[in-house]
Amino acid sequence: MTVIAPTGTIAFMMDCDTTGIEPDIALVKYKQLVGGGVLKIVNRTVAGALLNRGYSEREISDVIEYIDQHDTIEGAPHLRDADLSIFDCAFRPANGSRYIHYMGHIRMMAAVQPFLSGGISKTVNMPKEATADEIANVYFEGWRSGLKCVAIYRDGSKRSQPLSTKKGEEKVAEVAVIAPVEERMPLRHKLPDVRHSVTHKFSITGHDGYLTVGLYDDRRPGEVFLKMAKEGSTISGLMDTIGLMTSFALQYGVPLKFLVDKFSHTRFEPSGFTQNPEIPFAKSIVDYVFRWLGQAFLTGQKTAEDAQETEAETIGLRHPAAAARSERIVRIRGGSQADPAETGYVGQEDAPPCSNCGAIMVRAGACYLCRTCGESGGCG
Repeated sequence: MTVIAPTGTIAFMMDCDTTGIEPDIALVKYKQLVGGGVLKIVNRTVAGALLNRGYSEREISDVIEYIDQHDTIEGAPHLRDADLSIFDCAFRPANGSRYIHYMGHIRMMAAVQPFLSGGISKTVNMPKEATADEIANVYFEGWRSGLKCVAIYRDGSKRSQPLSTKKGEEKVAEVAVIAPVEERMPLRHKLPDVRHSVTHKFSITGHDGYLTVGLYDDRRPGEVFLKMAKEGSTISGLMDTIGLMTSFALQYGVPLKFLVDKFSHTRFEPSGFTQNPEIPFAKSIVDYVFRWLGQAFLTGQKTAEDAQETEAETIGLRHPAAAARSERIVRIRGGSQADPAETGYVGQEDAPPCSNCGAIMVRAGACYLCRTCGESGGCG
């Protein structure tokens, strides 16, 4: 079995300028070192090629000096135009325009493949401007030429390229200036020690709370404090946590609209009717808080879902049972005389909300009873 091994590293170890049918990338190329820095590599067979073409030592010296200064042989003194193609390489030089067309690579491989039983380890170098159709055509021509394998590389297609024709390739420069991970951490913008704030009192089926929003100088919300009327309760602790996490998110640059979209309409207990006509029914305290934040600070960004929800809630409040319940609660809280049967709502602040309609239930023996819809539950 006859094959041609990968020869890039082998060529460097053997001090070779070219590797068989693999043309040199460029007469002058720069290798990016792993530990940093750049190694300049100059093809040393140019002098021998010029000598074989009949150039004098002085002319050869002038050409070599020109290559060292300009990184290309194009435009060198004494060089005949007919001899330019001898020095064409795989990549276009930094200050030149000539290079071997990528189909030339395919033809070189096709000439050697009949003498090898395996595939040829060689890269078809394509320019940065190569299109997807041109790449597909390379594979097609390789198949039609009888090649057993084809590997291509488009110049500049990787963030870091070991060999290039310039000292400072744009791609390499981008990699070099990437900051360490600790320097790319998000920056927290704290509020000033003295800041304006807005406080909103809300009530969801008897669960009273206070929402305080601290503002930046441009009136953007930067912190959220949630205090429930019953300190020490599980709900109070959870709301403190929600407020703290929301504050950190806002100060680290998370858009308020993103938070509103994610947390609005989350459903869990306690839920029920509110005293806010803009949000007549809250599916949870978190739902109410973020919908209120959206209405207060995202003017004109109310979603279609919000509009549909509000319309449905308003229609629900027009139901006779719900309207009667609202009227009874208003009369009781207002201190007016109420029917003795209604006074069962007084002192029931710790009662759970009705799972059916959201109203506050009243204790009936060992159970809880909803006097709005007749639902019962919580029997111990």
